[in-house]
Amino acid sequence: MAGLQVWSGSAPPEWLAAFSQATDVLAALLGIFVAYQAYRGYRRNGSRPMLFIAVGFVLALAVPFLLLLAFLALPFVGRTVATVLTGTSQVVGLLAIVYALRMPA
Repeated sequence: MAGLQVWSGSAPPEWLAAFSQATDVLAALLGIFVAYQAYRGYRRNGSRPMLFIAVGFVLALAVPFLLLLAFLALPFVGRTVATVLTGTSQVVGLLAIVYALRMPA
């Protein structure tokens, strides 16, 4: 079964590509901001859950964006490798956040 086709043709409309890039950048910046705030909370209170939340947000949002930039800048990095690394980083980051939420304070 083929994937869901949202537009006709081989490439998305130009505005959609620009919107997608803008939201990727915004998500990465917000993820870094949340991670920084969580890290500050960890340093201030010595709360291990805050450390895991900080690491989780970096892995879930910032690292995939950096991997995308590396994929675009380094043509020898294959799309499959970039996809696997991005997905793995996101899942490990989300698992770190879930672990932090379940961890006793």
